Amino acid sequence: MASKPLFIMLASGEHEKIQLAAMIASVAAVSDRPVQVFVTMNAILAFRRGLTAEQRYHGGYFHEQFVTKNVPDAIDLFEQGKMLGEMQMWACSLVLDLNHWDAEKDLVEGLFDGPAGLAKFLADAEEGELITL
Repeated sequence: MASKPLFIMLASGEHEKIQLAAMIASVAAVSDRPVQVFVTMNAILAFRRGLTAEQRYHGGYFHEQFVTKNVPDAIDLFEQGKMLGEMQMWACSLVLDLNHWDAEKDLVEGLFDGPAGLAKFLADAEEGELITL
């Protein structure tokens, strides 16, 4: 029996929540589980193009440990999940519009499959399991 698709809604900008989303998504994708990640609200700020790791992440109890102990970067984990498994990432169209951003120009190159609306993401998520971070 095939695994249900996993849908992850990432809204928090806290480093540890972005890191957890990346770990869950990449492990699921490389384990042959389809994954859809919807990035919205404060979380999308960490995916702006041209940021260093120091500029990208903030907050959360484990933030300093992630940085000082060289934990694999969340962006790298998302990229590996997309490369090695069935993973798609969507940027919230509302947040893009509010910031006057274009997913292809303003967000990490090659990571997002495009913009998406919340209603479509939630409708698609009915066929699988939904995690919100």
